[in-house]
Amino acid sequence: MNAMNSDFVSRKYRRYHRGRDLEYFRVRVKQTDLFIGVTKERYRPNLAARIEERMYSVRAGLETYIASHPEFLTSLEPVALKPGAPEIAKRMARAAVLAGVGPMAAVAGAFAEEVGEVLTDCPDVIVENGGDLYIRTTRERLVMVAAGHSPFSHRIAVRIQPRESPLGVCTSSGTVGPSLSLGRADAALVKAASASLADAVATGAGNRVATKDRLETAIAYAQSIAGVTGILVIKDDRMAAWGDIELVPVKGPDETD
Repeated sequence: MNAMNSDFVSRKYRRYHRGRDLEYFRVRVKQTDLFIGVTKERYRPNLAARIEERMYSVRAGLETYIASHPEFLTSLEPVALKPGAPEIAKRMARAAVLAGVGPMAAVAGAFAEEVGEVLTDCPDVIVENGGDLYIRTTRERLVMVAAGHSPFSHRIAVRIQPRESPLGVCTSSGTVGPSLSLGRADAALVKAASASLADAVATGAGNRVATKDRLETAIAYAQSIAGVTGILVIKDDRMAAWGDIELVPVKGPDETD
């Protein structure tokens, strides 16, 4: 386990994106580990319990479905839904079809999206699930980019405008974290109208980057998918971007002037 993967497992990266205007809390249900920020004035102590109950219900439905249809869990390509599929599976399957990947490629984004849509009384919501984000915001936000050992890692951020939200900002990496990637991109970050779609497309884009001369292939792939609004791909000392991607130089949380 390298240093970046250790940082991922310990969730230390979460200190990078705390909005000072939000109240944050953590919800863990089995493998689902959420870090949620909400408008401070709308935060209530019972929110975590409310979200935890919702996650148990959603996970139970998905696990029951997978038990009868294991190909939903293992396929690396889109699969046809069977009767009785829960809403979360439908959300994942739709994203998988658009992205041309297996439905589990959308699972983190889909759960983040599920929670964000539950918190309808909060004007500002950020739900992070394994580095994948659902964002609803009334103010400008910056999302710092983690890109393994690339020199760009923790040195740039993507600006998010209120007009874009709600949206998903999801990242796939072949060098950071435990998620399956068939490529070696340090980061394939995708912005899309939904977090489930952003998650699935980030996986598909990352799969296409084995070396740094393949960045344009990932860009062309993302451009072809309806609902994708921007993509940033990083491999070693090279990056490529398309769409509504505004990059901002930033300092890491441990840096001082």
